[in-house]
Amino acid sequence: MHLQKITLVNFKNFETQTFDFQEKINCFVGNNGVGKTNVLDAIYYLSFAKSYFNPVATQNIRHSEDFFMIEGEYQMNDKIDTVICSLKRGNKKVVKRNGKIYDKFSDHIGYLPLVIISPADRDLITDGSDTRRKFMDSVISQSDNKYLQTLIKYNKVLAQRNSLLKYFAVNRTFDALNLKVYDEQLASYGNTIYEKRSAFLNEFIPIFKNRYKVISNSLESVDLIYKTQLNEGYFLELLTQSVDRDRVLQYTSTGIHKDDLTFEIDGYPIKKFGSQGQQKSYLIALKLAQFDFIKAQSKVKPILLLDDIFDKLDDLRVAQIINLVNKDEFGQLFISDTHKERTEAAVKVTKQPYKIFQL
Repeated sequence: MHLQKITLVNFKNFETQTFDFQEKINCFVGNNGVGKTNVLDAIYYLSFAKSYFNPVATQNIRHSEDFFMIEGEYQMNDKIDTVICSLKRGNKKVVKRNGKIYDKFSDHIGYLPLVIISPADRDLITDGSDTRRKFMDSVISQSDNKYLQTLIKYNKVLAQRNSLLKYFAVNRTFDALNLKVYDEQLASYGNTIYEKRSAFLNEFIPIFKNRYKVISNSLESVDLIYKTQLNEGYFLELLTQSVDRDRVLQYTSTGIHKDDLTFEIDGYPIKKFGSQGQQKSYLIALKLAQFDFIKAQSKVKPILLLDDIFDKLDDLRVAQIINLVNKDEFGQLFISDTHKERTEAAVKVTKQPYKIFQL
């Protein structure tokens, strides 16, 4: 699988632009603000039906315009697939594959596997647990649609349970039987998610550690630790035990929606004790492990987007990353950088076909 062509209409800073891509390496170079990252985000949009950088869909429409449209042509074995994402102000977003509109965007997830590595990934280290859960869920969902559907159902029941708790508080009432119905559904979906996350991390963590070892040239040791309340007991029992607290708080304080991942370097939190270069190497290793996992599960080489990853890395780590992507295990690659010479020098080393777009 590879992306042959993309057309952008009124997407972010682009009025109308078409790019024809090389099957292996494609580079976007130019000053900050010219739209390099926006092209990568458009490619991401075609895989996930949303922006990686801006969750407000209408803010991806070019200023003073009424709509945006992204169209991609993919070589899929012996056929061409066309995917279109579009949005008109005041209307719902539309995603089409080969002319057929998706009823649910979740049905599209995983069809065009993709991994992005970006400076925005630092949110995984600095932000709250929600960001790290989304990362975990995104990796699993790209190769397991049943997991994604279970997660959607869990979040729906969670919202209903929270609404019921608020209703109890406002009306100074309580109905244990009504709450138990939601508890049983929540526990059923939550246990499935917990088991999937545990199994995923058992497989993922060794891959991640190996990736970091290569990038850092074995200079440090890293770890990734799964923190979940479900290690403390059965989900249904935990919900029963926390009911008094939940009634006071008016939301569900126990469950897999509280899961987190702890990032460590040499036994300490990387957020506090890792340098900028170490943090960046950690995140790159995390995303390359994501690539490895999705590829193993789907039997397809995901598209890899490298957004400004050379910044804040020393020459040794840059060389290690370029050496990694020079192997046949990777498919199509998209790179953005502010320095054309640096990018061209790096990709020439790979001896792979490449194309450079000056924006």
